[in-house]
Amino acid sequence: MSDNMQIDSPSPREIDEGLYSRQLYVLGKEAMLKMQNANVLIIGLKGLGVEIAKNVALAGVKSLSLYDPNPVELKDLSSQFFLDSKADLGKTRAEASAPKLKELNSYVPISVLDSLELDTLAQFKCIVSTDISLEEQVRINNFTHERNIGYIHADIRGLFGSLFVDFGEKFTIIDQTGEEPLTGIVSDIEPNGTVTMLDDNRHGLEDGDYVKFTEVEGMPKLNDGNPHKIEVLGPYAYKINIDESYGTYVKGGLYTQVKVPKEISFEPLVKQLANPEYVISDFGKFDRPPQLHLGFQALHAFQTKNSGRLPRPYHEEDATEFLTYVKQLSTQSPTILGESEIDEKLLRELAYQATGDIPGVAAFYGGLIAQEVLKNCSSKFGPVKQWLYFDSLESLPPNDKFPRNAENNKPLGTRYDGQIAVFGKDFHEAIKNVKVFLVGSGAIGCEMLKNWAMMGLGSGPDGKIYITDNDSIEKSNLNRQFLFRPKDVGGFKSEVAALAVSKMNPDLLGKIDAKLDKVGNDTEHIFDDKFWNELDFVTNALDNVDARTYVDRRCIFYKKPLLESGTLGTKGNTQVVIPNLTESYSSSQDPPEKSIPLCTLRSFPNKIDHTIAWAKSLFQGYFADSPESVNLYLSQPNFVEQTLKQNPDIKGTLENIANYLNKRPYSFEDCIKWARTEFETKYNHEIQQLLYNFPKDAKTSNGAPFWTGPKRAPEPLNFDIRNDDHFRFISGGANLLAFIYGLKAPNATFEDYEKVLASYEVTPFTPKSGVTIAANDAEAEEQAKAGSGSIDDQEIKSIAGSLPEPSTLAGFRLTPIEFEKDDDTNHHIEFITAASNCRALNYAIETADAHKTKFIAGKIIPAIATTTALVTGLVNLELYKVVAKNDDIEQYKNGFINLALPFIGFSEPIKSAQGKYNDKTFDQIWDRFNLEGDITLQEFIDHFEQEEGLEISMLSYGVSLLYASFFPPKKVKDRLSLPLTKLIKEVSKKDIPEHVNYLIFEICCDDKEGEDVEVPYVCVKI
Repeated sequence: MSDNMQIDSPSPREIDEGLYSRQLYVLGKEAMLKMQNANVLIIGLKGLGVEIAKNVALAGVKSLSLYDPNPVELKDLSSQFFLDSKADLGKTRAEASAPKLKELNSYVPISVLDSLELDTLAQFKCIVSTDISLEEQVRINNFTHERNIGYIHADIRGLFGSLFVDFGEKFTIIDQTGEEPLTGIVSDIEPNGTVTMLDDNRHGLEDGDYVKFTEVEGMPKLNDGNPHKIEVLGPYAYKINIDESYGTYVKGGLYTQVKVPKEISFEPLVKQLANPEYVISDFGKFDRPPQLHLGFQALHAFQTKNSGRLPRPYHEEDATEFLTYVKQLSTQSPTILGESEIDEKLLRELAYQATGDIPGVAAFYGGLIAQEVLKNCSSKFGPVKQWLYFDSLESLPPNDKFPRNAENNKPLGTRYDGQIAVFGKDFHEAIKNVKVFLVGSGAIGCEMLKNWAMMGLGSGPDGKIYITDNDSIEKSNLNRQFLFRPKDVGGFKSEVAALAVSKMNPDLLGKIDAKLDKVGNDTEHIFDDKFWNELDFVTNALDNVDARTYVDRRCIFYKKPLLESGTLGTKGNTQVVIPNLTESYSSSQDPPEKSIPLCTLRSFPNKIDHTIAWAKSLFQGYFADSPESVNLYLSQPNFVEQTLKQNPDIKGTLENIANYLNKRPYSFEDCIKWARTEFETKYNHEIQQLLYNFPKDAKTSNGAPFWTGPKRAPEPLNFDIRNDDHFRFISGGANLLAFIYGLKAPNATFEDYEKVLASYEVTPFTPKSGVTIAANDAEAEEQAKAGSGSIDDQEIKSIAGSLPEPSTLAGFRLTPIEFEKDDDTNHHIEFITAASNCRALNYAIETADAHKTKFIAGKIIPAIATTTALVTGLVNLELYKVVAKNDDIEQYKNGFINLALPFIGFSEPIKSAQGKYNDKTFDQIWDRFNLEGDITLQEFIDHFEQEEGLEISMLSYGVSLLYASFFPPKKVKDRLSLPLTKLIKEVSKKDIPEHVNYLIFEICCDDKEGEDVEVPYVCVKI
């Protein structure tokens, strides 16, 4: 090890939740802390090695050491994005990479090793090697296996990849899936141990899972917290092993899945070479792993015989020699192939591509392997056991269009030789000269641009990369959006990303147009017809469905291929959309998010998600909706009358306005007292009123106990300032109220709050006999209807009369608060956490910390750099097919991955649906009727009758109905002679924007048989 570098760092260290916020939701604090105590070594710093190192550094291990004594060569730049062709030539790969890796995460020390002595290896929790000999792999692995040190080796050769994983004789997995434990409510427990679910809710458990129980009445022994192994009897029942000593079930009960640690065992490399265990990476190629297992060993044999050299690109003599080694290995280990024959065509392709270095494959394996490193360091998620082979031969362009041979694929002495070795120089030129639009430059966008820079995408004389992103960089982005550094916080993502990749590959200087505009209806004058028509394809790097759907519609209209992807924690997906071939992104939709029943939210919560949702709505009401209502009252004439037309709950709105104006705080002390009053109202008085309406012994109309099943009888809270949740409700609420009134909030101490509240007198609870509380959603809906009032209602008149005249408060306005989850100093999450936990205490629900509350209330999407890298790699392997204009749907793949399991699966895209009218067929997604000129309505109708045999019954433009067969004859006659542009203006009362060159119409029509038929939309070029 070099003298000036140490691998030790302070331990343990606190988790920087600002930096790791999204990753924490994937790994959890326990796994993060374990990982932050792990030293990792990466051997081999070509494209794959640096991809792994980048993802591991971003994740935040204790330290990262590098070893690669090989000098930097120009061909390394094919996928090594941390090398500079001018500054780094002559340095070792490790020395050249270390400074750039240091910039990624200040918490992770980076060191460079001088040698791989065994006593040095003993310091590491996990060791990863790439591009070393098989003999060296065995040497290192024999050492690591004996000491239970994690060892991972991987090689990528062109469009092929190999991965080996060994975590030792004994490796414990704390949590195999990372999913939230399943919970549910018990309906019955029979003496034989059969447990049934309430209201036919599926339990979602599997045989061998463990559960624990709470709140089971009649079986106290079952509530002792001990886990019980289950046998699944069906979707609504399972069985546990109990005896008569457990007692007899009476009622109630909750079950929670228990994650039980699992111990697994790995074999060392020397055993696995002859007797491999595979994880299938593509179930459409389940027969390939044994072939590639022999193939990658044969490449090592070839290198040994040829002084470290790999087979030359498409060199027949080298490929033939390579195949002799495959046959020798097959003879030595006949069980590997079994009854199968050697697939010479497949393995010859492996030899042809052996010197290839493809960024997409490096990204795929780099994300996958980095996650394996994190699994070893944190004991979370199921590792690969023990081999994973992968290929993407479908990415090769048709050979008749782009020939591949020894001449066309030979090295040219450029940074792109790794790509040329696989695809040939002709296809490389095609890649350089595409025009592509990247929508979004966050996590996926950064990875995409890095891969494009390595490929030289858009760097040719006719090439161009357009990026747009209106977002700016935040600290939490730095954990996975690797083009950004701390100095970039506050800058615009698209501009910073464009500059960063232009430094990675100077060929992109002047070839990237970075925009700050959000893609949508409002920017169609920027992203206009000329812009879209010049593009070759579009790539989405978005984080919301609405934006994806809009881009999808634009791609359909302009008939542009779309590459789509997304991640959710360790899960990811990719989709390819090809004009006139596949369905579009919008052809399928995720199921709607399950909403919480209103009565559950208001009165009957039974889990923390319910109380967090309630607390967020409380925050919204107190600090956003009510201040906005006050401002509307003060600024809008006839506010009460106008609001009655739109808001049936006018009484509640007026009461809020009256409270906020008539009980206005004038000091921070007043804000503290307001928060204390609200605490008493929400957590004591309203709970006592609920129990007054429904006593704990209440019965339903059919005589069953009211408080049973999901309904938990609450307990009112007695305020205790020394209870942290009680105090945080007061301090958070007081600070937020002060903000909306523009009052100065001092840095009050606990003693200051205590002093103010010492003189606070609680108003005793008095039950109200006229209050109705909905016991279910049907009753809640009825109450909402009955709650609507009018200006003539006496009570509403009285409240309205108590309001001060707006003229007496000229210039006075409140400042509504917009919820912001990521600022820990603004009291938003503090208040919501406390409000939720106090309500949880009412209902004996387990409370949640601020981290979990932020995740649920903020609807945060969990994210980790490993998944992003892998998914982006898969997208770029599809990109080659798009550039080649491949029209065979069977060559395209949609990908689905879950790195936690691990699972990788692919499916062929669904073909776009076909429709038919008269004797003509059409593509229901991609086809349309194209017309030209500002023709009249009569000409429009005549065209379809004469050319298509269709009688139009209705014609619409947007929301405007321009023509219908049921219109009065005079109305029809007046419109038939109007040009379409004038007709649109007359009906819609709006001008057509200047940038619009196409008019889109929807038509309803009958075919020649007089039957109503579905037909494409109509596009008229004006």
